[in-house]
This record gives sequence, structure tokens and C-alpha cells, in this order.
Amino acid sequence: MSQVIHHDAHYDPEGSKIGMWLFIFTELLLFGGLFIVYAVYRYLNPEAFEMAAEELNVTIGAVNTIILLVSSMTIAMSTTALQKKQKGTTVVLLEITFMLALIFLINKYFEWGIKFEHGIFPGSEYMTSELSQGEILFYGLYFVMTGLHALHIVVGMVIMGVALHRIQKGTVHPERASLLENAGLYWHLVDLIWIFLFPLFYLIS
Repeated sequence: MSQVIHHDAHYDPEGSKIGMWLFIFTELLLFGGLFIVYAVYRYLNPEAFEMAAEELNVTIGAVNTIILLVSSMTIAMSTTALQKKQKGTTVVLLEITFMLALIFLINKYFEWGIKFEHGIFPGSEYMTSELSQGEILFYGLYFVMTGLHALHIVVGMVIMGVALHRIQKGTVHPERASLLENAGLYWHLVDLIWIFLFPLFYLIS
């Protein structure tokens, strides 16, 4: 009993949540800066940005948007299930969220692969010789911003994997749920960023 009390004495859910919110704030600053850069270059090269956007697959982008929206719902549901002491449901919902994230990355892999096959990637001969400066800027921002977002997806999957392992071990439970709650906050950030990326790159008109 004394060991449990000693272990819980070091549990600081409010501190960890504040830390996560601070981290989210820095990430918003990072992407906010990139969005400003995008806005400036789009204002300077409207026609080139629209032409370049026509090469992107709107269907894949829309499917990935739906996937992330559903995954935000499932991870929120997993947190609720944990609070209700429904361990099995929590695990299943978290596994579903993890699989949806993986599907998102697979879709992005094939989407990028098509671009690479057509010579559309930073520094390629096709881009430097056939595309305008505005189109090069569009694709440069596309690869940087969607690539950075994909990296955040991977980090989110790692956090979910750790949370899933600890839930199964019993070290994350209704009285110690901050890890799963923080994973949910982080995942909602990933979802929010994509909600801005999708129309900026895929729905230019």
C-alpha cells in the first residue's frame, strides 16, 4: 500500500496537461509561421498556385480528411471509455485510431509516390526546367508542410502505442489517465492542422 501511495505522489496530471498545452502552442506557432509564408507566396503567385494545385489528388486529400476526423472521434471516445472503466473498449478504440493513422500515412505514401514518378519533388530536373517559380514554391511548401504533418502523425502513433501498452499493463487507468488524455490533445492538434492544410493545397480556386 505504501508503494502505491509513493508512486501516486509523483503523479501530476495538471502539470503534464499544462506541459502538453505549451507544446501545442509552440506547434501552432510553427505551423502558423508556415501558413503566413504560404499566404504571402500565394498572394504573389495566384495563377501558378492554382495550376500546381490541379496536379494534387483531391479524392485522396478528402479521404485523409475523413480518416483524421474519424480518428479524432475514436481517440476521444477511448478517453471517455477509460474514465468509465471500460478497459477493453478503450483498447479497441485506441487500436482503431492507430490503424486510421497508419492508413493516412499509407495514402500519403502513394500520393507522394505518384508525384515522384512524375518528377515532381524538390530539386528534380522536371521542376527546375519545366515549372514556373510560383509552381516550384507551391510544391516546395506542399512537401515541407505535408511532410512535417506526416512526421507529427508518426509521433502521435508512437504516443498512442505507449499509451496502449500502459493501458494493457494497467499503469494507465481512470485515476491515472493523463497519458491518454495528452495523446488525445496532441492528436486533435494533428487533425486541426490537416483541416487547414487540405483546403489550402487541394481546394484552391
